[in-house]
Amino acid sequence: MHTMTAPTAADPARSRDTGGDFLLQPPDPAERVPSRIDPADLRRLDLLALLTAAGIAPSAGDRAAIERLSELPGSVHTALHRWLEQAYGFCR
Repeated sequence: MHTMTAPTAADPARSRDTGGDFLLQPPDPAERVPSRIDPADLRRLDLLALLTAAGIAPSAGDRAAIERLSELPGSVHTALHRWLEQAYGFCR
């Protein structure tokens, strides 16, 4: 992968080639801020993705139900996924 740096005064042709735009350097993994995503948040996002893949668009009133389902243990979530996958005939 080719990365570019910001154009400098020493290299004015570079800014003309890119129209004054440039790509940012990739982030340094050592400088990442450690964060842990709550499992309920992961289950909520996973459930929303599964519903979307099944062609089910949750309505505004469904958000509370999705939040409550996401708080249940992972085993319940696994069963829910299995049921939706079998009912809608698609695989993950």
